[in-house]
Amino acid sequence: MELAPIVLFVYNRLWHTQKTIEALQKNELASKSELFIYADGAKSKKSNTQVSQVRDYIQEVGGFKKVTIIERNENWGLANSIIDGVTEIVNKYGCVIVLEDDLVVGEYFLKFMNNSLNYYEDKKDVWHISGWNYPISLETSKDVYFYRVMDCWGWATWSDRWKNFEKNTGFLINSMSSEDIDRFNLDGFTDLWRQVKLNKSGRIDTWAIFWYATIFNHNGLCLNPVKSYVMNIGNDGTGVHCAKSSQYGDITLNSNKESVFERDIIENDLIVSQVKKFFKDTKRSLFVRIIGRLYSLIIKKIL
Repeated sequence: MELAPIVLFVYNRLWHTQKTIEALQKNELASKSELFIYADGAKSKKSNTQVSQVRDYIQEVGGFKKVTIIERNENWGLANSIIDGVTEIVNKYGCVIVLEDDLVVGEYFLKFMNNSLNYYEDKKDVWHISGWNYPISLETSKDVYFYRVMDCWGWATWSDRWKNFEKNTGFLINSMSSEDIDRFNLDGFTDLWRQVKLNKSGRIDTWAIFWYATIFNHNGLCLNPVKSYVMNIGNDGTGVHCAKSSQYGDITLNSNKESVFERDIIENDLIVSQVKKFFKDTKRSLFVRIIGRLYSLIIKKIL
């Protein structure tokens, strides 16, 4: 089996980048895999030092079949950098594994991703492979499941799927019915559509929501492991469009060397219902925390 190239996007977070690469190096397939590192340019003079530190570090990275570094002369921004980098590599190699600089992977991450790419390559209803899953204990004996929503914390795809990617906010908004939007929002349990509207207004500039929309509009499905092979360490307020949060916390990474794949390519209603419950409980917990903070402020003013 020919291994998929790995594409890693870095910017100005040295510690996060080190943790990401060190974890990736521990994978048994790392030494047989090509790694492409896209390093974005500094956004301002203030970030020059941090960007330079990251660039100095990645020059010394080893442990892979080959390491290729692409340094941007200007600041492309995360969205533009990912769209361009993924397109370039996936068109050349036919498939790609994608990581950002705040993702710590388990030792069998590359094995899972490559096996998944190989197994589902000719199953055209499968558009996306995720190495991450929600920090919940799913009540199932399965190793993987299919799901309409795309998760981008460690993912993979093929060139014949990615070629359909389109970032066209106006067309997307005009083409989606209220019923489509409700299903896009996981039947109302999330508000992913809000990201589309924020892109439209210019308040954010992201890529992932448009990849999800592309998959959604082609009736594609995404493969997720029941237990995550990836942990996000970037929810500390240092990331782009990523506020400080403990919602996803520390998790024990998947240690399965082999996974049993699903032959029936349909959304798993039982598992998805548990994911919906996770969103519902998270929303309720957030509401309680907000009310608690407001109550504390009121009490302080009274006292």
